[in-house]
Order: sequence, then C-alpha cells, then structure tokens
Amino acid sequence: MSKGKLDMSFDNHQKAQEFHLAAAHAHTAAAAAHGKGDHLSAHEYSRQAHEHSTRAFEHSKQVLSKQATESQRA
Repeated sequence: MSKGKLDMSFDNHQKAQEFHLAAAHAHTAAAAAHGKGDHLSAHEYSRQAHEHSTRAFEHSKQVLSKQATESQRA
C-alpha cells in the first residue's frame, strides 16, 4: 500500500461485490414478485436487498477504517 493511499485487497473487493450482487439479485426477485402481484414476497426480497447492501457498505467501511488505522501506525 502506498503512503497516504488506502486500497482494498482483491479479497475484500470480492466480498463487497458478493454482497452487492446478492442485493441486485434480491431487487430483481422483488420486482418479479411485485409484477406478479405477490407484494408480501416483494417486500421480503426488498428487505433482503437492503440488508445485503448495508452489509456491503459496512464491510467496505470496516476494511477502510482498519487500513487507515494501520497506515497511521506506519
């Protein structure tokens, strides 16, 4: 890692990407359920999408915070 620059490793990017893809899948499922008139399932899929998006954000924030702490020590 270069001084003053924070970088997420490939593994960390991949983990965040997995959360985002799960959120996208849940959004697609919610739209399909809504289109079929199954609003209860659509709501559940939307909730799952939000949860996955939040996990992606929290994961990225945690990794960058850890890297910031480590770079301050160096």
